[in-house]
Amino acid sequence: MLHPGDSIPGRRRTLYIILLGALTALGPFTIDLYLPAFPVLEADFDTTAAAIQLTLTGTMIGFGLGQLIVGPLSDKVGRRVPLLSVTALHVLASLGAALAPTLELLSLARVLQGAGAAAGGVVAAAIVRDLFGGRRLVVMLSRLALVSGVAPVLAPLVGSALLLVMPWRGVFVVLAVYGAVMLLSATILLPETLPPARRHDRGSVTIWQRYRSVLRDRVFIGVLIIGGMTFSGLFSYLSSSSFLFQLGYGFDPQQYGMLFAVNSLGVVLGVQTASRLAARFGPQWVMAGSTGVLVVAASAIIVADRLGLGIWGTVVPLFFFMTACGFTFPCVQVLALDRHGKAAGTAQSIMGFTNFGVAGVISPLVGWLARDAGITATTMASVMVACGVVAVLSLWFVVRPRTVERLAP
Repeated sequence: MLHPGDSIPGRRRTLYIILLGALTALGPFTIDLYLPAFPVLEADFDTTAAAIQLTLTGTMIGFGLGQLIVGPLSDKVGRRVPLLSVTALHVLASLGAALAPTLELLSLARVLQGAGAAAGGVVAAAIVRDLFGGRRLVVMLSRLALVSGVAPVLAPLVGSALLLVMPWRGVFVVLAVYGAVMLLSATILLPETLPPARRHDRGSVTIWQRYRSVLRDRVFIGVLIIGGMTFSGLFSYLSSSSFLFQLGYGFDPQQYGMLFAVNSLGVVLGVQTASRLAARFGPQWVMAGSTGVLVVAASAIIVADRLGLGIWGTVVPLFFFMTACGFTFPCVQVLALDRHGKAAGTAQSIMGFTNFGVAGVISPLVGWLARDAGITATTMASVMVACGVVAVLSLWFVVRPRTVERLAP
């Protein structure tokens, strides 16, 4: 047995994956569950689409900043304490969002919600890295990447269904219940995977030194940029899609949710295929193809919109864009964490902060570009193309695939 997780029975391993997957999904669901309610929020608070998008931005920034705190803390004191305490914050903030009487208070509650959801993804990935390495790490992280990729796409579908039976405030009550269930489950079922002997932040090793050791890795910086740009492209679509498809193409909330369900199949296909290809050929070579598809698919949306091809000219290349995201997510995570097993929490926190923080800044650009004429497929895809181009450049000029070592057994 090369790693501690090699001795875990299959059923127990499955239980861990289910629980860690649910914890990972808490962040994306917190961010995206209320997307179908954007037009309703705009009317209820008598404000603009850009102002409503800022509540999404605040959530992602809170999520990113929370991870910067939780990750190093989990390397110092263990995984359980940060997970349980921060998830409790999520429950309280969700109730606050449900009761918020003004847009300003809703925005504040959303920032705290994002911070409270931060522990799930960081600690889940760190636990997997505590237990596994090499090619088995690829398989285990691909399961979490599947959740990370599919959850943002499925969340609006679930949100659309919830809006059939409850007002938008009820969505935040559902998130509070979700967080409470995760808090209870983690308390009962999740063991501490980082024993005191492996908590290396003692004496001479500071949080800044850990950050510096990770950020000195050229390959890590490269995949950090790729991950951030891929998430930014994805969230540019997510933050503008409710306005584009409901107001532009005339979808009702349920049709809008079904669109997300179809796109989720692309993400699933990408993640599951990428995990097998990455173990065989190397994650850097999988990304060589997937980042190129990001650019081509997003460019095709612009061309189709200019040619007036209608809804199909948007949704078909969008499906390929989402599939390429599915190929990219697990490869980014594997390359980043496989190289930094001793600082898994810190490495994952940097990735999470970059992914959601940068996406929180970039995704509102769609609304800014469309401030006069309204959101169109072209304005949405323009940001997606730019993100894809930066990802391609980072792969070939920063990561440099030929210099990356093969994964260990």
